[in-house]
Amino acid sequence: MPRWESDARGRLERAALDLFETQGFERTSVAQIARAAGLTERSFYRHFSDKREVLFADDELQAHLVGRVEAADPDLAPIEVLLAALETADEVFRSREFLLRRVKVIAASPALAERDLIKLADLARAMAGALERRGVEPGAARLVVDVATAITRRATSRWLTDPDAVFPELVRQAAAELNAAVAPLASAERRGG
Repeated sequence: MPRWESDARGRLERAALDLFETQGFERTSVAQIARAAGLTERSFYRHFSDKREVLFADDELQAHLVGRVEAADPDLAPIEVLLAALETADEVFRSREFLLRRVKVIAASPALAERDLIKLADLARAMAGALERRGVEPGAARLVVDVATAITRRATSRWLTDPDAVFPELVRQAAAELNAAVAPLASAERRGG
């Protein structure tokens, strides 16, 4: 196989996932990934800083969501801004197959699970910062991001397992479920109880 071929990054990702699934993340080396993709280690490092980044290097989602938050109508409430942005996340999602495989590889490795949490925290900080730039108080921004993250987690898990599901509808459905769950609390508070 020639050393140069288009979609080197995609080939490296596919080779890495195959190896991570068959022999585990910890037992897979960069050299093995490059060899399986028909490339050199040098080619690997042109695309990824280390083997973890094969699973985590995609910063397109963060840029997309922050851009949507910053461009949102200034009259929208913070939760409306975040939910509208999150409803568009599937525009930049990787393929469902890649994401399902990625979830399994991460679940099998405590180090990768920790890295996943760090990346999610970075995304939450970025979205909270975007809300703060819109004038939302930092504590309120973080609370709204946490709520929106819970909604998105529910919608994403459903989207991954149902090939016919439409992501924006799942976000709206999860938001409605949350609203139904907390509405009794608001109602009780208004009644004084």
